Amino acid sequence: MFTWANFFSQVFNGLALGALLALISSGLTIIYGTLGVLNLAHGAMFMMGGYAGYVVYDATGSFTLAVAGGALFMLVVGVVMERIVIRHFYQRPHEDQLLVTFGISIVMVEVVRLIFTSLSKTVPPPPLLTGITSLGVTFYPTYRIAVVAIVAVALLVLYFILYRTKLGMIVRAGIEDSEMVDSLGIDVYRVFMIVFGIGSMAAGFAGIVNAPVVSLTPDIGEAILVQTFVVVVIGGVGSFPGAVLGGLIAGEIISITSMINPGYAYVMLFAAMTLVLVLRPYGLLGARGRE
Repeated sequence: MFTWANFFSQVFNGLALGALLALISSGLTIIYGTLGVLNLAHGAMFMMGGYAGYVVYDATGSFTLAVAGGALFMLVVGVVMERIVIRHFYQRPHEDQLLVTFGISIVMVEVVRLIFTSLSKTVPPPPLLTGITSLGVTFYPTYRIAVVAIVAVALLVLYFILYRTKLGMIVRAGIEDSEMVDSLGIDVYRVFMIVFGIGSMAAGFAGIVNAPVVSLTPDIGEAILVQTFVVVVIGGVGSFPGAVLGGLIAGEIISITSMINPGYAYVMLFAAMTLVLVLRPYGLLGARGRE
């Protein structure tokens, strides 16, 4: 039965999911836009960031330290992964990039499964963010409201890095023409390493922030990876604002459709993606980029 309270609750669910998808997708779209690498390990990075935060929380009891630990751990993992593996595939066909990152994702998942087993793990929200909050038209879990605020701050930080710093200027120039950046004497590979690390950190940060909402399992990254690629396509590959817009659209589509018929949530999401591809092949805020 339709009720306004249920409708607004689903709208806020979509906002929370959309903000999370926007953060994960921003990392993925920055990596592809700058490096030209299709990273199928991004979902596994999301999962591993959650588990890294879980380990820190289990050791310290601090949710703040858990969030910082999960994000920093994935920053290190991303840098190491780029230096050892990814940089050897920049000039390789996309098929090779897909295969190697898919293989890395399988390794990540199985390593986590070996260490933590397949049983789900939980990270409780901080005491100040437990319980429910009245929004006037409905009551809503306090932590989910906090997730929107936390992710919004993280996206603002990424926006500042991309649009208000020298590194961001180089990254955006690299998205448009990496050869030109290289010809200017800038160490492109160092920039690529930093970008891959930042993208990985965004995924890890999202993983631990989402841990109090959905229990951690080794396979949690699989579904989020599919949704993230859809978000990138809708928003536009290489577009940070597009990732934010696409994430919010995808979150609301999934949430509101689930209220009517959960079985059609992903059908509607892919239908929306198809419509965007037909009307705007480069996404809502995308432009012609790498070939």
